Amino acid sequence: MAQTGDTHSKTIGYLLWIFGFTGSHRFYYGKPITGTLWFFTLGLLGIGWLIDLFLIPSMDREADFRFQSGPINYSVAWILLTFLGLFGVHRMYMGKWLTGILYLLSAGLLGLGYLYDYWTLNDQIAELNGK
Repeated sequence: MAQTGDTHSKTIGYLLWIFGFTGSHRFYYGKPITGTLWFFTLGLLGIGWLIDLFLIPSMDREADFRFQSGPINYSVAWILLTFLGLFGVHRMYMGKWLTGILYLLSAGLLGLGYLYDYWTLNDQIAELNGK
């Protein structure tokens, strides 16, 4: 269920855009397919990355409408995933202690769980916020 709360931050979006040739800002705004495409093509050879500078406000509005606001903050979870994801800290923040500890002991299940969370973190948070 979508809610019109401010779930994502333009500031975080622009900070991630600086590294946008990796697709990080697109993952943050819930666009994993184009995030992956940006990752493998360096932001469509920089052209898509530059265009995204102007698209971030609309991606932010779309994410705010699409995802459920609630007690779990999307920006905090994304920062934790980006910088401490291999240690499972983002999962512990979401209350998923068992898988968080599993990530801690296995380097994010050898990186595969870390990548999975890049694809699904927004939906995981929306589901938890909807409960």
